[in-house]
Amino acid sequence: MIIDVAISDILSVYQALIGVVSPRPIAWVSTVDANGRINLAPFSFFNTFGANPPVVVFSPTNRRDGSKKDTLLNLAEVPEFVLNAAVEDLAAPLNATSKELPRGESEADLAGLALSPSTKVRPPRVAASPVHLECRVRQVVPVGDGPGSANLVIGEVILIHIDEAVLDPSGRVDPRKLRTIARLGGDYYCRSTDLFEMQRP
Repeated sequence: MIIDVAISDILSVYQALIGVVSPRPIAWVSTVDANGRINLAPFSFFNTFGANPPVVVFSPTNRRDGSKKDTLLNLAEVPEFVLNAAVEDLAAPLNATSKELPRGESEADLAGLALSPSTKVRPPRVAASPVHLECRVRQVVPVGDGPGSANLVIGEVILIHIDEAVLDPSGRVDPRKLRTIARLGGDYYCRSTDLFEMQRP
């Protein structure tokens, strides 16, 4: 199969990308608008890109009609967010928060998730998640302006919460205890439980 992006429809390109670029970690992002209304949504265009300063990037792509998602609108009003760890035990409520609700309605309420206040930012944390990264927006980089276009949210991590229950004896995060999930193509997810180790050369 060959896909020439210049002559292919957006959906075909999107489906190819998410099928081959996998697994993709999930940014489970909580934000608030200027009135303090909470939004919680998962994004699988996400990763960390540096440690000095600690930087994460995720992309709330434009909707099919070209409009901006609530997460992006909220960040324009309150440029802070929390990344909540997407773990296996929370897969069902995480998936529920992907539903598009009218602006101002809480996906956390829809999914039955309790929230906890953050320490340095205004958006709250998902209480049941074992890890939270409190972040401030450094920059938002739009890439395109139509349906499916990217909006690269570059955030600086200013505080990290890690539940001691997911640490190993040396104080590092144990992936066998954290049990994150990731996105594949279509409706598929994967678990980070089939592990193998290799020493770096």
